Amino acid sequence: MKKKFQILILFLINFFLISFSYSAEVDIYKKIDLFGEVLEKINKEYVEEVNQSESMDSAINGLLQSLDPYSSYMSPEIFNEMQTETSGEFGGLGIEVSMESGVVKVISPIDDTPAFKAGIKAGDYIVKIEDTQVQGKSLSEAVDLMRGPVGSSIELTIRRKGEKKALTFNITREVIKIQSVKADILEKNIGYIRLTSFNENSSEQIQKNIKELEINKNINAYILDLRNNPGGLLSQAIKISDFFLDNGEIVSTKSRKKSENRKWFAKKGDLTNGKTLIVLINYGSASASEIVAGALKDHKRAIIVGENSYGKGSVQSIIPLKNDGAIRLTVAKYYLPSGKSISEVGVSPDIEVNEDGKEFKIKTGKDNQLNYAIKLLNG
Repeated sequence: MKKKFQILILFLINFFLISFSYSAEVDIYKKIDLFGEVLEKINKEYVEEVNQSESMDSAINGLLQSLDPYSSYMSPEIFNEMQTETSGEFGGLGIEVSMESGVVKVISPIDDTPAFKAGIKAGDYIVKIEDTQVQGKSLSEAVDLMRGPVGSSIELTIRRKGEKKALTFNITREVIKIQSVKADILEKNIGYIRLTSFNENSSEQIQKNIKELEINKNINAYILDLRNNPGGLLSQAIKISDFFLDNGEIVSTKSRKKSENRKWFAKKGDLTNGKTLIVLINYGSASASEIVAGALKDHKRAIIVGENSYGKGSVQSIIPLKNDGAIRLTVAKYYLPSGKSISEVGVSPDIEVNEDGKEFKIKTGKDNQLNYAIKLLNG
């Protein structure tokens, strides 16, 4: 009797699972039919003639952006432009952006670009591009509005925390040349390395600069400046973290598919021979920057100085489509050695020091965070 009862229970469980699966599938088809009906009504009844192809693109993008601010659709034209831009030289304003609550949010302005020189800051909200309101536009559409011929100007209306009135910036588009690594010697004994993005050759440049700085026997400490660095390649973040570590986990990624979960570890060999290290971060430090700062903080290898970082702890994959376009889709999340997620939290500094002034100017006395780091190293 007991065995028959168990068989009955298993049968009922399987029946409900099959019924649920069938019900969910039917529901999806009903939603697809509903979407078709809405599209037809718009086409027939809307006050102005509608480009159905553009409407479909917007619908696809809306679906992706309902997942998170970083997933989006790229038309064949935008995808082609993106591939051109990854060469390291392109025309534009020089800002890394995302979408938040229907408005374009600045992740970070890139050093020495038109946006940086104009005074655009990490955390700014772009509410209007020329005379076009951004609210209701997709990220791809907003980015497309900001593109234009080199030498042409564009007006951006910005909302900034702490400012009651909207700010207006008139910016001239330029060819953006990204020099990701800069190095200097400060106070005769501090090696200063500024990293503005994680490009394909960033780790090679940093390795070269550290070796050149190590030739100077007076160098007894380092400052790694990751402020306003919007991130880039994960592989570069791992290599650069490894330069300052002898062992231990650097970062892990967790995906929906357990088979794709990964961990990366440091190899033996600290290029600076364990010299004191300070890492500078701010709200414009995102993604790969947060991986480096977080790994070095968790291993107590560096003192983190500045402001809380952006909180972009997710992995996006570019997936090509049949129409020669692509989708940018979040496929995993980053986790620090401590097991903490970076997403929407960021990396907190060991010592909080607010930015002083609109620009970061080395050796001018106007960079509050850098000056604090120098004083800290000089004891």
